[in-house]
Amino acid sequence: MGVVDHFSHYFDCSHGSSKLKKRRQLQTVEVKVRIDCEGCERKVKRAVEGMKGVKQVDVERKANKVTVVGYVEPSKVVSRIAHRTGKKAEIWPYVPYDVVAHPYAPGVYDRKAPAGYVRRADDPQVSQIARASSFEVRYTTAFSDENTQACAIM
Repeated sequence: MGVVDHFSHYFDCSHGSSKLKKRRQLQTVEVKVRIDCEGCERKVKRAVEGMKGVKQVDVERKANKVTVVGYVEPSKVVSRIAHRTGKKAEIWPYVPYDVVAHPYAPGVYDRKAPAGYVRRADDPQVSQIARASSFEVRYTTAFSDENTQACAIM
């Protein structure tokens, strides 16, 4: 099998990249879409179900969230929803509250986020705002009640 396959690539006359095509990975795509009623929910679900490679579609109307599982690209799912429904669609910008170190930092906390979620902080400046520097940590822990060796005068 090895020798024949090796030589078959040299003598392939199709000039197509069909054999060397990269397979898409099964992935879950979460999209934020404004969904007001059952009609909107049906419209969004039908728009996504018609895509090639889609295995499962879940719509959460209260959270304005559509979850698509399949062999699809996230950008294509977003553009398909926006084109077919006429609604503004974007990749789900929220993460669970427990994942973020400082959920009330500016740029992370979002009042419009569903319950239990905060905005994803991919921007390094936003994530650095909430973190204390080593200089600050050293002085705040020096006079802490938990640190018995902190200060002999106390």
